[in-house]
Amino acid sequence: MSETIDIRRKRLLYLATYRGFKEADLLIGGFAKAHLGDMDEDQLDQFETLLKQNDRELYAWATDKLEAPAELQGSVLDKLKAFEIPRG
Repeated sequence: MSETIDIRRKRLLYLATYRGFKEADLLIGGFAKAHLGDMDEDQLDQFETLLKQNDRELYAWATDKLEAPAELQGSVLDKLKAFEIPRG
């Protein structure tokens, strides 16, 4: 049985929100909360691939501290890099 898109989005939200350190949780989880609902299947695939990467490396790519490998670059990583954590 394959998961529905809604279940997939919930699973990805959970994975994005609990990354292993608070800064990544806020940035990647905040991005997921703001954008998962608008992502199509291709974008969900890109995001899921990013979430499978090492926490610290993903955070470094998202904050432009390191350049992501070419195979991981795409529209979702570009949006993640541009995302600003809402100040509350």
